Amino acid sequence: MSPLLQPPRFWYRPAGWQARLLAPVAEVYGRRVVARMRQPGQRAAVPVVCIGNFTLGGAGKTPLALAVADLLAEAGYKPAFLTRGYGGSETGPLRVMPGAVAAEVGDEALLLARKAPTIVSVDRPAGAALAVSDGATIIVMDDGFQNPSLEKDCSIIAVDGETGIGNGMTFPAGPLRAPLHDQMPFVSAVVVIGPGDAGGRVLDFARGSGLAALQARIVLDPSAPVLRGKRVLAFAGIGRPEKFFKTLADMGAIIAATQVFPDHHPFTENDAMAIASRAQSGRLIPVTTTKDMVRLTGGPARTGLASITRSVPVRLVFEEENSMREFLHRHFRIRK
Repeated sequence: MSPLLQPPRFWYRPAGWQARLLAPVAEVYGRRVVARMRQPGQRAAVPVVCIGNFTLGGAGKTPLALAVADLLAEAGYKPAFLTRGYGGSETGPLRVMPGAVAAEVGDEALLLARKAPTIVSVDRPAGAALAVSDGATIIVMDDGFQNPSLEKDCSIIAVDGETGIGNGMTFPAGPLRAPLHDQMPFVSAVVVIGPGDAGGRVLDFARGSGLAALQARIVLDPSAPVLRGKRVLAFAGIGRPEKFFKTLADMGAIIAATQVFPDHHPFTENDAMAIASRAQSGRLIPVTTTKDMVRLTGGPARTGLASITRSVPVRLVFEEENSMREFLHRHFRIRK
């Protein structure tokens, strides 16, 4: 999903006239994606775990990648993350070093690099080679499920429990990157994140297809700030900002104002000044996501806003962590 766009609402309603009108274009688009997925890729010197999704837009891939990396590290692997650096100017391959900024490597790369060595590379085989040369014994690739350039040992698909696969149609008629039945042969496991009937239907479909099907949820990190009873200005430039706002409400925060930006939005000095001014005039505490927080760099107004803004760190937990361990054990013979 382009950082300049938000998904249209009709994607998440039963297919209506808009979806039907776009169906011929969607059929052509889907065929092209599937044909590309079937192309052979290069083999890395170590196993590759791909964390992807069926749809455009956010579904929780990065929290899932972090959680999988934790289990692999616990089992004795030395994981490295591989990402294309969406939203950044660098094409790589390069290591994400201390001092890197989101404008160069993308916000997700900065979050991943807090956990394990992270490589940004549009050329995924080249990025994998760099990770191996740095000592990685397994690669966790954030996104790239539909990209065939690097051969995958397993692909774990993140699905949002509330939205699932939307209206079940392919872009631009719906959110799918290709028809679901054409993507399924490339899938090793499906992880539905959060509650919801739409995600439950995908979970049932995955189980019926003989795939590992697991559930997970996003929880507050213990380091999250205490916001109960605090009046806040909540701002976010993520795929589904309403989920962040619900998290704040569940924390007991009083959401006095909100401001929504496109996914991966590169905050400008004017943006920062406007948010800070709005918070100051309303005597509100600016609050944002950790993903947005890493983009508040590069100028005095952004740095000033970051200094008064509280971020809300979250993490992914599996409903049955041993089931994920068992899945990884089957694929990589790791300790259960």
